[in-house]
Amino acid sequence: MAHLYVCSLTKVVDTVRASGARSLITILTAGASLARPSEIVPERHLRLAVSDIEADQEGHVLANCAHIQSLLDFAGAWDRREPLVIHCYAGVSRSPAAAFILACALAPQRAETELARELRRASPTATPNRRLVALADRLLAREGRMTAAIAEIGRGADCYEGAPFALELA
Repeated sequence: MAHLYVCSLTKVVDTVRASGARSLITILTAGASLARPSEIVPERHLRLAVSDIEADQEGHVLANCAHIQSLLDFAGAWDRREPLVIHCYAGVSRSPAAAFILACALAPQRAETELARELRRASPTATPNRRLVALADRLLAREGRMTAAIAEIGRGADCYEGAPFALELA
């Protein structure tokens, strides 16, 4: 069974090692640095330079369809034998959004509301970035169901940093 692990920047190395992951997605603000864990080869590491914003702001990178397509293409090449770790700065907004997007893309038989509720059960602090989800909703032709599912689970509990969690793909 394939697993998506979500964590913050400070938990990347520990999460990769504990999970046995060999693929990593990093979603950080442009210019942020990360030392890739030694378990991850460069070709199995996707870096997306996207700010955690939902509207254009000077000096920041607003997510666009090309970012979502890169995310989907990378996950499409993932063999699912080992877990995939997704992280952002706090593990609260961008990485949970990416995990939800990939769960919808890789398990298309599962309802968006079911996946969103599973996300909420796994992480009481997750507040998936709505722009990322809306872009993916359009690209995956989900007709607003992904956006509605995330709206239904609402904002997560306030925190400085989310605890690592996993989603299982059926």
